Amino acid sequence: MSKGKALTIAMVGTRGVPAAYGGFETAIEEVGRRLADRGHDVVVYTRGSARREKSYLGMRVVHLPAIPVKQIETLSHTGLSVLHLMTRRRPHATFVFNAANSPFLPILRARGAKVALHMDGLEWRRSKWGPRGRAYYRRAEEFGVRTADALIADAPGIADYYSHQFGVPTELIRYGAPILDGLPARGVRELDLEPDGYHLVVARFEPENHVREIVRGYSDSAATLPLVVVGSAPYSAEYTQEIERIADADDRIRLVGGVFDQELLDALYANALTYVHGHSVGGTNPSLLRAMGAATAVIGYDVPFNREVLDDEGWLFTTPSDVADRILAAEADRGGTAERGRRHRERARESFRWDDVADAYEDLARRIASGYTVHRAARRARRRSEEW
Repeated sequence: MSKGKALTIAMVGTRGVPAAYGGFETAIEEVGRRLADRGHDVVVYTRGSARREKSYLGMRVVHLPAIPVKQIETLSHTGLSVLHLMTRRRPHATFVFNAANSPFLPILRARGAKVALHMDGLEWRRSKWGPRGRAYYRRAEEFGVRTADALIADAPGIADYYSHQFGVPTELIRYGAPILDGLPARGVRELDLEPDGYHLVVARFEPENHVREIVRGYSDSAATLPLVVVGSAPYSAEYTQEIERIADADDRIRLVGGVFDQELLDALYANALTYVHGHSVGGTNPSLLRAMGAATAVIGYDVPFNREVLDDEGWLFTTPSDVADRILAAEADRGGTAERGRRHRERARESFRWDDVADAYEDLARRIASGYTVHRAARRARRRSEEW
């Protein structure tokens, strides 16, 4: 039980629990279960779950539908969730995830709700959104800044962005890293792979994740270990075809599609020689943290988010030739590569603890429930620059 009175805390705007998709859902599951263990009443709004239980790991679960269309799936579910919240006793604190959901904040505030908005990464930079989608995200960012009681950033670079663009403070709350010790290699061997005998990529096939550059660089290298690529492309058929053409011409590259068995996916992380991480527009990325927690050496795309998480311990790349060089360096010094992975795990163990993340969410919930708000200072904020 945490110190102070128990709070009712609502979590809105994601696919909810059980976590089976991405960083937001994992954060809600890991944080929500800890807050529930501390005596808080945690309510999670969920869509698309095959499980229909009304509780999960101590959290109350509210299942509501969504329109299954990319552009409006999240908004339709969040809208229904907000309407449901309006008809119930007001929570002490409401966490809304994804800046795209900011248009619903005035409804919650009109009900007297205290709202923290998790801003996510620089979503408007993602290629899957057309011009209208990118414009919407930029407007939603600005509206969220002016409307929320508190803003959450998951990386120092995201916090810097909101300070630079809007002159507003954010709450820096990271993700936690799972520490993956002693995972069996059985599932890996069933895929005809050997422990420490392959390089791994786990990513959606989207340009900002640089999967094409990774497979091109690997293909151009003299690497002896295979490259295993886990992922698919829900929105990028042409980009996927480019990746497939490169892979079809190189029998060392294995495209295995999506892996939804978490135990197998964890084993793939833990038994890889390197994890090649091409994500470039998010903040603190859960896939990167998972590889670090598995003690797997990282070859990461060179952007501030990744550099900061790795704390200068990772190999970095920007071009296909960089990928080739880093992979060959990893294969040439297996012992040094393994030691680099162990340093990653110590960094994850010390700096990315879910208990610390839960502490930060609990502290913020108590503060906004007690009247803390940036709204008075931020309500007239405007974007200062079109460049970032």
